[in-house]
Amino acid sequence: MSRIKNALLPLGIITLLASCTAEVPAKKAEDAKVTKVVKIESRVVDASCGQCQLGLPGTGCDLAVAFDGKAYYVDGSHIDDHGDAHAPTGMCNAIVQATVSGSVVDGRFLADEFAVVAPSGS
Repeated sequence: MSRIKNALLPLGIITLLASCTAEVPAKKAEDAKVTKVVKIESRVVDASCGQCQLGLPGTGCDLAVAFDGKAYYVDGSHIDDHGDAHAPTGMCNAIVQATVSGSVVDGRFLADEFAVVAPSGS
């Protein structure tokens, strides 16, 4: 009898542990966050201060690009990397052309490459 108890004890523990594992409920479609990524390769875009020239919300002066009718703040390049932003032809006072490569992710442009080409209209 004692042998049977010793053999059944591990089986009972395994059964108990298996019944205690919680099932993770399946996510509903509306709970799942879908991130749309748009790749941009060597494209000429408008670049300027998002707040001063492109109408984006926020305080301060932050680099932004605009294309396809939308403006995006830029990560991976800073407004001061491209000269004095507050000079008469700086990005807080003018919209310039830039060649960029990168991705739009969650409403921001993640720059892999960013090179100012010329002032807008040049």
